[in-house]
Amino acid sequence: MLTEGAIILQYIADQVPSSGLAPAASTMERYRLAEWLNYIATEVHKQYSPLFNPKLPPEWRENQLNLLAKRYDYLTQRMGSLPYLMGERFTVADAYLFVVLGWSPRLKVDLGPWPALTEYLGRIAARPAVQAALKAEGLTQ
Repeated sequence: MLTEGAIILQYIADQVPSSGLAPAASTMERYRLAEWLNYIATEVHKQYSPLFNPKLPPEWRENQLNLLAKRYDYLTQRMGSLPYLMGERFTVADAYLFVVLGWSPRLKVDLGPWPALTEYLGRIAARPAVQAALKAEGLTQ
């Protein structure tokens, strides 16, 4: 079952099919995109959510960080040396993961043990459209 955010991201990508932000409907690649969107929503985003609570007990924070470490291990293993989640092409799944992993500094989550993820974030942050979006949102200068 797709989460609301995953459905919205696919809808956005489908508004301009030539953008390449999502593979064509009914293809195996499209189902792989759905798989990634759901993984990010249910296994990564979900683990970050409690970290926004300033009253989160230290032992529960440690539990969340341990769960995130397992998710990071899986992400780096699945991505291997590929530049993006789906291979050579940036998709809405990369946009979603970029946002979620981007919460790490604010929430004091150390991505240092996963250099592939910090490189991934840097690669996406360097994209001109991402730079423009970050600037428009006031997140960079």
